Amino acid sequence: MPLVAQIETLQQRGLVINDIADAEKSLGSIGYFRLAQYWRVLEEDKISHIFKPDSTIDRVISLYNFDNELKMLVFSALQTIEVAMRAKVIYHFSMKHGPFWFMDETLADKKISFDENLASLRAEVKRSNEDFIKRHFEKYDTPDMPPAWKTLEVASFGTLSKLFRNFSDPEVKKKVADDFGIPGYKFLRSWMKCLTVVRNYCAHHARLWNQRFPFAPKLPTKRMPSAWIEQQSTLTKSLYPHLCCLLYWLNNVASNNTFASDLKTLFSKYSNVDASAMGFPEGWDAEPLWRE
Repeated sequence: MPLVAQIETLQQRGLVINDIADAEKSLGSIGYFRLAQYWRVLEEDKISHIFKPDSTIDRVISLYNFDNELKMLVFSALQTIEVAMRAKVIYHFSMKHGPFWFMDETLADKKISFDENLASLRAEVKRSNEDFIKRHFEKYDTPDMPPAWKTLEVASFGTLSKLFRNFSDPEVKKKVADDFGIPGYKFLRSWMKCLTVVRNYCAHHARLWNQRFPFAPKLPTKRMPSAWIEQQSTLTKSLYPHLCCLLYWLNNVASNNTFASDLKTLFSKYSNVDASAMGFPEGWDAEPLWRE
């Protein structure tokens, strides 16, 4: 559909567009159906797609821009967490079970998951262009995979999460969780699984705002070693519980991080954004976890 026709359709449905040229530019550079994810909340009738009174394309673009900045903030924090998690898994697992523990089927809970994880690792190593991987294979041809401190550096966070989940030694997994102040590896396992999804949404430019995720993170209800939340969101698959896990984890990796203040600044910048749509309860910013 030509941009002019897209504009006309939106106007006919009641969306206020004051600057036609600017709207065409936004639709042309972002895309009609990507922006549609942000204007659906403004629709009064979801069948005929008629907009509520006073709905504007400016608000749609504002929501889109908020979501973009939110993803950049979240993705940056997740990168810090991912690097730390990778280092802890490599250290603790390798110290007890040697450099090739990820190739030892006796250390896996489920054989089918072990086979799938090893296949993923082989594929990730094969397509890696890292110098340390190339130099390894120039020097060694057995075993057919580099040791964990090389192999896991090129593994995705999703593969790392699956390796952790299927690892059969709970004592070692507990050591990793303890290093992050997380009360038990089952919570860490849940958080890894959930934040892998969030990371993938960020990496593939999917929507975080108003999103409902496939999994709800397992949230501790007892006293935590570090600042935590007292009130939990009723929307367990919304963004807020995921961000609580992210911030708690981040605080135990980089205590000088500015994630909480940066998020509050972002909400102040986009004051029209409804935080409750993302599962944020009233008074969330006064929670011990979110106090600066």
